[in-house]
Amino acid sequence: MKYSEAKEKYIHAWGTLGSSWGVNRTMAQIHALLMVSIEPLSTEEIMEELKISRGNANMNVRALMDWGLADKVLVAGERKEYFKADKDIMKIGVQVAKERKRRELDPIIKLLNEITVVDGDTAEVKEFRKVTKDLQKFAGQTESVLDLFIKSKDNWFFKILGKLR
Repeated sequence: MKYSEAKEKYIHAWGTLGSSWGVNRTMAQIHALLMVSIEPLSTEEIMEELKISRGNANMNVRALMDWGLADKVLVAGERKEYFKADKDIMKIGVQVAKERKRRELDPIIKLLNEITVVDGDTAEVKEFRKVTKDLQKFAGQTESVLDLFIKSKDNWFFKILGKLR
């Protein structure tokens, strides 16, 4: 397979995977492009490579920076903005886990903490309390596992998981 074909397939596949992270396809495709690029890329280079508009490129590069998945790079003698992505897959996984926890898990834990304290002794209230406390316990366990993963160094987390198999 030619490099250009492999690169295109990779960018397309990473874009599809991005929806599993909770990011849009174009944002993930830009991330993939930055990951395989040897040098930082300008907005114009991203636009040309992915055939997207300036607005789409700018919006998604900013979103990647908000997620902590891309950085702005100063290139001496250039007025354009350039961007790069970390290529360490473990760091990327940790960063995605951090963001998903912050955006998805933390708000539901906060909500569950508020609603599990319900007044009343009816069957409905007891069932509500039971279900929300079970969800709260599950969310807490999920948070513990994510925190362990986020704080992990190198690949020790995966080595432990491998031993559990």
